[in-house]
Amino acid sequence: MSRFLTRFALAGSGAILGLIGGALVVSPQAFLKSSGVMVEREPGLMSELTAPAGVLLMTGALMISGAVRLRFANAGLTAGAIVYGTYGAGRLVSMMLHGMPPQSLIIATLIEFGIAAVLAVLRMNSAPDTREQQAGRSFRDATV
Repeated sequence: MSRFLTRFALAGSGAILGLIGGALVVSPQAFLKSSGVMVEREPGLMSELTAPAGVLLMTGALMISGAVRLRFANAGLTAGAIVYGTYGAGRLVSMMLHGMPPQSLIIATLIEFGIAAVLAVLRMNSAPDTREQQAGRSFRDATV
């Protein structure tokens, strides 16, 4: 069950990051408009919106790789928890500094924190990395 839940969480949350990252690369204006955020089509602004999309795409790819090959699962869980958690934390800071965003972005904040928590719990309950297992085995073998 744990492997299934890990694979499901990695695949689902990785796909979400991939879709968001892809939408920000292809059509940042349309994507942001769906959240009630209007932006001008200015090359500098489009660059600033597209740059973090690469992080989302690559993290999503790592997470999906972890769903397919469990040897990448711990890296995917860790990266996903960091990305989702920092997006949520960044939104909270923005709310404190700049005021309340549209309701859809407040909901996104809650979802981001929820996904970060699930990924963090799965990571804390997962088996250690292969290197850690091998190091532990080598140490035990040497002391026996």
